[in-house]
Amino acid sequence: MDYPKLKEEPKLIPIKLDNYKPLREVVFESLREAIINGRLSPGERLMEIQLAEEMGVSRTPVREAIRKLELEGFVVMIPRKGAYVAGISIKDIANVFEVRAALEALAAGLAAERITEEELDELERYLVEISELRESGNLDAIVEKDTMFHDVIYRASRNERLVQIVTHLQEQIHRFRTASLARPGRTRDALDEHKKLVEAISDRDVELAQKLAREHIENAENSMISAVQEAGV
Repeated sequence: MDYPKLKEEPKLIPIKLDNYKPLREVVFESLREAIINGRLSPGERLMEIQLAEEMGVSRTPVREAIRKLELEGFVVMIPRKGAYVAGISIKDIANVFEVRAALEALAAGLAAERITEEELDELERYLVEISELRESGNLDAIVEKDTMFHDVIYRASRNERLVQIVTHLQEQIHRFRTASLARPGRTRDALDEHKKLVEAISDRDVELAQKLAREHIENAENSMISAVQEAGV
């Protein structure tokens, strides 16, 4: 199968040096973010020279970043052809969402038992902010607030191991969250699901919170699968 070449228009911005991080790490994070946010699409070829020019660096940190991205599953190397952004298979989606559904249900149930009034207020504020952002159509900002909303629930579980496991999956979750929320109507539905979940947690209804959290993730999975099928990746 022939993959499309990297498009001519720049998809990356010049690197801004971070005094606390090595250049290779900054380049790696920049490329990973571009993949997660969809600026570099599944099946897209990663040309070292072009990427280096767009970011204003030499090929060496780009090459190192691509190797690290391959280890994390974001890039695939095809013999005699080069590096490509890894595609997303239905199996990949099912595996990640299966784990996430279990973790989200556990976190929501524990949060219903252990959440503080301050954390409940945080959740309510995020609902308002996400609702406002929907009007502007700023998907990146919606994804950011959606992530922060779920982070409050993880924290409210008071289970450090659970938080560690979720953190380990965070990059894949973020990549899928962006694609899922990009589907027409999904941000509206997700917001409605969030509101019901917050109500259940506020009412200290453990079983309902678990049920709603699991349904929320299942709906996100269905949205993601539809997006992948339509894109044909």
